[in-house]
Amino acid sequence: MPNTIVALATPTGRSGIGIVRLSGGESLGITKKLVNDDGFSPAPRAAHLKQLHEPHTGEVIDEAIIAYFKAPHSFTGEDVVEISCHGSPVVLRRVIDVCLGLDARMADAGEFSLRALANGRMNLAEAEAIRDLIDAQTTASARQAIRQMRGEFSNRLQPIKDDLLNVIVVLESALEFVEDDLPEVQAEGVKTKIAAIAAEIERLASTFKAGRLIREGLRVALVGRPNVGKSSLFNALLGSDRAIVTEIAGTTRDQVHERFTIGDIPISLIDTAGLRETTDMVESIGVERSRATMADADIVVVMLDASVQTSDEDREILASVKDLNYIVALNKIDKVPSTDVDRIVAAENSSLAYLRERLIPLSAKTGEGLDDLKHNIVGPFRAEDVSTSGFLVTDARHHDLLTRAKDEIENSLELMNQKISEEIVLIGLHNALRYLGQITGETTTEDMLTRIFSTFCIGK
Repeated sequence: MPNTIVALATPTGRSGIGIVRLSGGESLGITKKLVNDDGFSPAPRAAHLKQLHEPHTGEVIDEAIIAYFKAPHSFTGEDVVEISCHGSPVVLRRVIDVCLGLDARMADAGEFSLRALANGRMNLAEAEAIRDLIDAQTTASARQAIRQMRGEFSNRLQPIKDDLLNVIVVLESALEFVEDDLPEVQAEGVKTKIAAIAAEIERLASTFKAGRLIREGLRVALVGRPNVGKSSLFNALLGSDRAIVTEIAGTTRDQVHERFTIGDIPISLIDTAGLRETTDMVESIGVERSRATMADADIVVVMLDASVQTSDEDREILASVKDLNYIVALNKIDKVPSTDVDRIVAAENSSLAYLRERLIPLSAKTGEGLDDLKHNIVGPFRAEDVSTSGFLVTDARHHDLLTRAKDEIENSLELMNQKISEEIVLIGLHNALRYLGQITGETTTEDMLTRIFSTFCIGK
């Protein structure tokens, strides 16, 4: 199989510039044939304007800027060539096809980053941060990805791993050279150190609540019976007319998804079909999908119409979300006197009395109350004890490995307290060290690497 890989490093589609990237031992040789100049010897890290040719016919394909990065001083640690062409999909495809015909092969998803990892240009946590930076939806998530990409996570883990290794060395030495148990004073010192390591890992893992929120955001479902204003609220939150709004009940027959942000939190907003009994086959499918969406959402916004009496359908919907995380948006307050709104919110002698703490009066038409709704959507999920200005663990894989490492260390500490043999205590400590190593790729299996890098885009 050819060792040199090629891929488009910029998004597909029409653009001003598109970059074709080559990495591997034949990168420069392929480029020489592409520019039809065997004597082409580009200076590393410099821009060279050259014509690209079809090797067999000599036909000019494009005029491009070529940059050469000589191993090991490149992204992948191999010879890398980046060809900046005009961004026509036809031209870019033709350049890639020529490279493939010159004994390159198409890169797999994330293969450039995987080669960088294999050649010691970065560790696994830093490589994953590249993916997260590309996928970042907010400034806050991009900021966290950059911090991880620059090695902050690895730097925080290294002292923990060093301390854990020092404890392991002490216990291994005791097991090897000391016939009796560790002296009590030394054993207490080891236990104190183990407890401190577990506490530091737990502190790092505890930032995942805020980190996950910034990276992945929330799924928010708007539900309610037909014609309560779900699509109007959907459009008002987005600030654009994304969903169709009419006076006809049942206009929305399927889900409409859009993304926006509240503060620094990405929101996946889902406008669902109105919940009601219907004989319309298409609408009934939409209703069933709405019910499934409610179960999967992080928070459900149940919409009621302030201008009409609460109906049996409304009460059925409220009953169906009682075990879910939900708030209630009382829409169309612009259509009723303010005294009526106050009465409804106060919920005196009202069937809505139990919703008093969840009820948010608003008008999707005028925008009144929208800020309160946004605050109540994200409020329950914000980590009050974690500052988002510091480094946060954002990846579920990392959090899982930190948690496993902490559990193993705490189990080893409990065994020491029970005066169990050092040999048994060491099993958990070695497991913890392996879990921490999997975060940065030191002890990660090939199958795990394949799964991780398959989530990367091709060309990176």
